[in-house]
Amino acid sequence: MTTPSFSVYGLATPLFRPGADVGAHLLSSVERSAARKFETGDVVVVAESALATAEGRVVRLDDVEPSREALQLAEEYEMDPRHAEVVLRESDRIVGGIPGFLLCMKNGTLLPNAGIDASNTPAGTLVLLPLDPDASAAGIRAAIAGRSGADVGVIVVDSRTHAMRLGCSGVAIGCSGIPSVVDERGRKDLFGRELEVTKRAVADCIASAAELVMGEAGECVPAAVVRGVGLPVGDYAGVATIDASECLFMGVALHADPALLVKGDREP
Repeated sequence: MTTPSFSVYGLATPLFRPGADVGAHLLSSVERSAARKFETGDVVVVAESALATAEGRVVRLDDVEPSREALQLAEEYEMDPRHAEVVLRESDRIVGGIPGFLLCMKNGTLLPNAGIDASNTPAGTLVLLPLDPDASAAGIRAAIAGRSGADVGVIVVDSRTHAMRLGCSGVAIGCSGIPSVVDERGRKDLFGRELEVTKRAVADCIASAAELVMGEAGECVPAAVVRGVGLPVGDYAGVATIDASECLFMGVALHADPALLVKGDREP
């Protein structure tokens, strides 16, 4: 039996500007990389901030007028009121926060500051999440297939912290062409016991592996090719999520205080 292995290749590009052709940039950069080209079965990983910039999802703080609620939240959590206002606009619900961050629900996901990024963007601006990360991933996948003939999977990734852990790691927020989660239930463990609950978040695992070469600072490596993971490529779309009540961390908190999960206007 061959021991499984895979390879990760960083894709360096120029800085993306609003309106940039992301597919063209990736096709050009892969030729200069150690990957040489896209191959069928590859998984292409793209950073959300670079993609969002290309899609024009950039906000100038000077254009933002804070609301009364934003002013209150900014005072409570030591934030720029304009930043707090943009977070409010981009959130489905505000759960709470710590100094500098609001904890938000957005598109069924719990995340800080609604995923808004103040790094890797010009001073005085914020980068929002892509409007529809799954659609963005599908568009990049189609562009690569149309120009190279390679049938690849595409993941749009962000960096997130995890409960009670220091530091951040990669997480998939958009996916096209590969399953985001692989169900392992029914398989046998090392001692012959049947797995009953295990599901592998493969898109998140790939996101974290890719971020090791993409970096978080000024590397200018907004994408990566992950080759050899052996996932099926086909008509897959989206990142699987669960309801807050089913989440181990949020579920315990909600059981203790159901009023914790409130809308931005503080109504249940």
